[in-house]
Parts: sequence; C-alpha cells; structure tokens
Amino acid sequence: MEWGERWGWVGTRLTVALTGIVAVLSIVTGIANITATGFIGPLAEFIPPAVQRTAGFTGAMTGFLMLLSAYGLRRGLETAWWSTLVLLPLTAVQGLVQSSPLSIPLVVVSLLAMPNLLANRSRFDREVELTNTQIAAGLALVGAQAYGTLGTYALREEFGEVETILDAFYFTIVTASTVGYGDATPLTQEARLFGISVLLVGTASFAVALGALLSPLIEARFAAALGKMTERELESLEDHVLVLGYGELTEPILGELDGRAPFVVVTDSEKRADRLADRDVLVLRADPSDEESIERAGLDRARAVVVATNTDAEDALTVLTVRQLRPDIRIVSAATDRENVVKLRRAGADAVISPATIGGRLMVQSALGREDTEDVADRLLGDRDRSRD
Repeated sequence: MEWGERWGWVGTRLTVALTGIVAVLSIVTGIANITATGFIGPLAEFIPPAVQRTAGFTGAMTGFLMLLSAYGLRRGLETAWWSTLVLLPLTAVQGLVQSSPLSIPLVVVSLLAMPNLLANRSRFDREVELTNTQIAAGLALVGAQAYGTLGTYALREEFGEVETILDAFYFTIVTASTVGYGDATPLTQEARLFGISVLLVGTASFAVALGALLSPLIEARFAAALGKMTERELESLEDHVLVLGYGELTEPILGELDGRAPFVVVTDSEKRADRLADRDVLVLRADPSDEESIERAGLDRARAVVVATNTDAEDALTVLTVRQLRPDIRIVSAATDRENVVKLRRAGADAVISPATIGGRLMVQSALGREDTEDVADRLLGDRDRSRD
C-alpha cells in the first residue's frame, strides 16, 4: 500500500473512531447530567439549572445521532460527513452548557475531532442509495406524523392537555405507537374521530417503516443460508484484495491470502461459487469483467486486485476495466501464454506472472545441475512442509 493510501486509511479510521467516542461521551454525560444537582464550569453561574438539565437530555439524544453518523462514516457516506460536521460543534456547546466535570472530555474530544473530520473530507464521498420501499416508508412516516400533529393542534380546544404544537406532536406519537398514556385525550366526538384516524394512519406508517427496515435483514438471512454475499457484507469490506475470476491459479492464491489479508472472489461460475461459499470464503457470483460487479465488490475500498481467469483475453479485459475505474490501485495478473505478458502490462497490470515461464526456467535450471530448484518451487507454492525422502 502506498504511503498516501495508508495515511488516508488511517485518517478514515481515526475519523470514525473519534466520532464514536464523542457519541458515547455525549450519551454518558447527558444521562449523568439529567439528574445532576451541582454544576461547575465557566458558564455554570450564568445558566439556570433547568437549562443545564435540558442540555443533558438533548446531549444524550445528540449522542445517539452521532452513533448513526459514525456508522455512516464507516460506510464512507457523504451525508454522514455533513451530519457529523453539524453535530460536533453541537456536542461541544452542549458540554459547555451542562457545566459538569464529566462534560470536559466531551468538549475536548469534540474540538479535536473537527480538524480531523475536515482533513479527511475527500474520503467520504459515497451517496446514500435508498430503495423505493425505504423512500415510501419514510414519506409515509413523516406524513402521518405531520397529519396528526397539525390536525391535533388545529383542534386543540377539543382536546384535554393540548395547548402547544409540542403537545400535539406528543399526542400523535403516543397514539400512533399505541402507547396511549391518557394525559392528552379527545373531549368531543369530532376529536375522537380524528384520534381514530391518527391511530389508523400512524400504526400503518409504523408498519410500513418496520417492513422496510426488517426486509433487508430477512433477505440477509436467506442469502446467508444460500451461501451468497449480502449487500451488508459487501459494504463492510475494506482494505481487502479483489480476486477477479476463478482459474487454475485461484486456489494457490487463496491459500496465500488466507490469514494474511481479507479477500473476496468474483466468479460467474455457480458451482465454484457454491464450493467457495461452503468453505466460508467470501464470494460474489457475477461477471468478473463487468464494471458493476467490480464496483459492488468494493473496488473503491480495496487495497489490490488479482486477476486470474483461465483466458488471457478475459484477463486483459478485466485489467483494462479495473484500471479505468480506479487508476491508482495495484493490479496483478496471471498470463497463461508467455507472449501475452506484454499485452497484459499494456492493458494496465502493474505486475504479470507467467506460471509457464517460471516453471520452464526452474526445469531448465534443474536439468543443468542446480540442486535447490525444488526448494525454490516449494517457497513459491507455499508448500514448505512437503515431506522429503
């Protein structure tokens, strides 16, 4: 890995780690300060205790939002970078307002995380890809809450304990979630009919939202049972090696990579994909020379690419595709025929290995009297424990 790539990888991990630390500190500090009675700090004497306790509550809520941002940063999402940029100053301000000894680490880490977040802006450029079902679920949930809140506020004189827009929102939440505390109740027939509509619309929107959230998990269960990689597994790949194609050299390659670096195999053979999945090898059944397949396998987060099919023509096409998609990544290819080594280099491979050429040279050297050729071959194949007479 080049120095620039290594530093970028470290910077990305550090950004995610700092965001996660701020999230945990914000939650812990907020919960601790909700019931605190003594306050110290530069702003303690200027801020009423009620405001400081409120800042503890909002700080805990902000911490949970920061956890979501940290998860999004781990996936390289641009929206997560922007949300973190907004939330970090907020957590620092909330820490100052809380005026507690526990809030000092929160303020310090929040301020330290800001320069690191700005310095690694280019590492978070992935767009959020929502399905139509998820978009519909979100719109339904927002629409139901807006309908219930605005309607309740418009009919507030016909409800008990509903005077503000916050009271109306509270009534909508407890009704749609079927909690129903009973402190905000309809007093007239019109209000009761409206409350029924809020209950029906709200529960339906919650059901749609839960379906949108749970369906990917169910699909992941089925995919795991069928031995296929899920989108979540593909998105979690990072700093891995892409093995594009499955040829005669693939098994020795996988043997060398096992335990040394994470890797994923892309092959269009159903039988080979099933056999690899049975061995708990991460495998994506797709065309290894297809742009979409290569991008799905996490090319933008990979450390290197190994191209090893059974045909040099397919290898050359795959190398050319990878080089166009990501010019800075290291590509190693195998050449079945010796004369195709130059062609694969021209296609964009950084290194081309010709097993036939290597084997031929070892055989000639052995025939001419060199006695260590078997040891050299064993080292190349990784078969150091082979028994000898």
